[in-house]
Amino acid sequence: MTERVTVTEKAKETIDQLREEHGELMFHQSGGCCDGSSPMCFPDGELMLNETDVWLGKIHGCNFYMSQDQFEYWKHTQLTVDITPGRGASFSLEIPLGLRFVIKSRLFTEEEQEQLPPVQFGAN
Repeated sequence: MTERVTVTEKAKETIDQLREEHGELMFHQSGGCCDGSSPMCFPDGELMLNETDVWLGKIHGCNFYMSQDQFEYWKHTQLTVDITPGRGASFSLEIPLGLRFVIKSRLFTEEEQEQLPPVQFGAN
């Protein structure tokens, strides 16, 4: 099975640090508000989801969502969550650390596309 979203080891370290302080976490791929198109990290359940949000999978134990409209643009790509120095302009939990999550993407191969799980809508 092909994963729609993955995470780097460096980003996992930041997730662990944030989890120690804030408890369980969730991610939502921003659709252009605030910090462009950045993955935003919140305490689990803090961001209200609805039936138009798409669940893409889990990264390091955290659910990862994006809006259905944005998913239409990204559905052919695998997303990788990474971390980089610098302050973003969002409400994401890592911002006070002087870090920000970023997305790296690549197109799925034909073989990978055949192995993609169906997307799920709404909260899991």
